[in-house]
Amino acid sequence: MHLINENTPLLSTERLILRKFTDKDIEALFAIYKDEEVNTYLPWFPLQSLVEAKEFYEEKYAKAYKQPNGYKYAICLKNDNVPIGYVHVSMDDNHDLGYGLRKEFWHLGIVSEAVKAVIEQLKHDGFPYITATHDIKNLRSGGVMKQVGMYYQYSYEEQWQPKDILVTFRMYQLNFDGKNNRVYKKYWETSTVHFIETDV
Repeated sequence: MHLINENTPLLSTERLILRKFTDKDIEALFAIYKDEEVNTYLPWFPLQSLVEAKEFYEEKYAKAYKQPNGYKYAICLKNDNVPIGYVHVSMDDNHDLGYGLRKEFWHLGIVSEAVKAVIEQLKHDGFPYITATHDIKNLRSGGVMKQVGMYYQYSYEEQWQPKDILVTFRMYQLNFDGKNNRVYKKYWETSTVHFIETDV
């Protein structure tokens, strides 16, 4: 796999700028991560203050941007370049895709537009595949996965941390290198409860 030298290269779409978060985005980042509804299906708890948001930025973003490669994007509208959401792709072997968006911007196709741009960058950079998982209760997230061309593979249970709740996840995958039969099996292998749904 050929990886880029730049961490989180700047991307743009018809409506969006996808860029790194900076230390000037703390208030915007707080607005994204403080909302309980937005964060219902995320592993971490909603942020409670700007101080927590600053610490979260330093831990989740600033450290990642010091690495040679990475994809941790702020989703910004072109008209003001203020973050309203995010798209992440893990550099672990799962190449896990994650995303979130402030709820006043839901139902506008913004996340799908952002994810499609990131997928094109991943293809360009030689990634063989990506995966994504969603809580089976979070059908909207699964809808994004389908809209960007990902395919359902299997479901599994996990005790999710730090919330310490039992969640049933659906795992989706998109292969870029023509190996369409490849399935990332680590979640299946590490979960004692796993199965394939026929009506997804």
